[in-house]
Amino acid sequence: MEESSSSGSGGGDSNSTGGPGGAQQRELERMAEVLVTGEQLRLRLHEEKVIKDRRHHLKTYPNCFVAKELIDWLIDHKEASDRETAIKLMQKLADRGIIHHVCDEHKEFKDVKLFYRFRKDDGTFPLDTEVKAFMRGQRLYEKLMSPENTLLQPREEEGVKYERTFMASEFLDWLVQEGEATSRKEAEQLCHRLMDHGIIQHVSNKHPFVDSNLLYQFRMNFRRRRRLMELLNEKSPSSQEAHDSPFCLRKQSHDNRKPTSFMSVSPSKEIKIVSAVRRSSMSSCGSSGYFSSSPTLSSSPPVLCNPKSVLKRPVTSEELLTPGAPYARKTFTIVGDAVGWGFVVRGSKPCHIQAVDPSGPAAAAGMKVCQFVVSVNGLNVLHVDYRTVSNLILTGPRTIVMEVMEELER
Repeated sequence: MEESSSSGSGGGDSNSTGGPGGAQQRELERMAEVLVTGEQLRLRLHEEKVIKDRRHHLKTYPNCFVAKELIDWLIDHKEASDRETAIKLMQKLADRGIIHHVCDEHKEFKDVKLFYRFRKDDGTFPLDTEVKAFMRGQRLYEKLMSPENTLLQPREEEGVKYERTFMASEFLDWLVQEGEATSRKEAEQLCHRLMDHGIIQHVSNKHPFVDSNLLYQFRMNFRRRRRLMELLNEKSPSSQEAHDSPFCLRKQSHDNRKPTSFMSVSPSKEIKIVSAVRRSSMSSCGSSGYFSSSPTLSSSPPVLCNPKSVLKRPVTSEELLTPGAPYARKTFTIVGDAVGWGFVVRGSKPCHIQAVDPSGPAAAAGMKVCQFVVSVNGLNVLHVDYRTVSNLILTGPRTIVMEVMEELER
């Protein structure tokens, strides 16, 4: 989300290219980029129904895609220039364990009619220490980026102004208040882990994480929409110094008239948070943008939301509340997991469930698409839009109680 200092910026050199520490950092950065890129692709493919249940030899394979069809899709959507490039891109995801052949009989991604699946869709995605730290960082980032949160602010340290900073002591208070840590000591340990995995850092790389008035920033813009072609760039994002580099810390020049090597990420390139529902996921907003729901409402981005409503016809709040209307009320208690809650909310007055991550907590609780949201944690939301509902969930406790109305089968 911000841009890191280029050479000559002063301060430590945590992005140094030399030494084992630098190599490890670059590997973490590459891993994080592949995870975000793969998740954005997964959500798009769900939205466009490239991923769906398929049958072969009388057996059904849920949530999978056909390799050959996907390559056609990548070329049609200008994500790859040719079939050879498309194969290389998908092989990158396979090598990172993000996709796999449904029977694990082919390690190579092939341009044939074979079934492949995202591991997020069958629960086999390996949650190692690095991935867990990444998802935790993504969730916290999205929470902090919610409109109601004011912790991230432009601040000065040693005469230099930095954007989207948080003060260490205030951040620890917030983590405890939000239930992300049970004590200040546990919160500080969490911050050390986030720093060790390159998710946060001191604004000028001079200090480790210390409970103090020192300023820190997130090193990654989880909302930036990635292009698949970026996977073929072997350089780590931080070494490219690109304007939209997700691993750079954005720094403001004290004098706006003077040129600076720290450039902000263009707002148009950031994923706008709309209403994902799974604390660490990404969903779509508008017709093409994506938004992360890390702390939003998702666990791993829920299935892409936007383009088309899943509703067969518009329904008003008055219709839902009409005596004798063919709708049944249901109440779900959903406990967010390491990445969120696993659903996407859309619409307005009333909002509806647009998508549900089949492997997420919401699905396990019984939530389904096309249900209408009546209340969140006891607060009636029939007359508000999805942004308000999303913010209620994002800024509330990890355990949410949702009341919905579902159309009865006729």
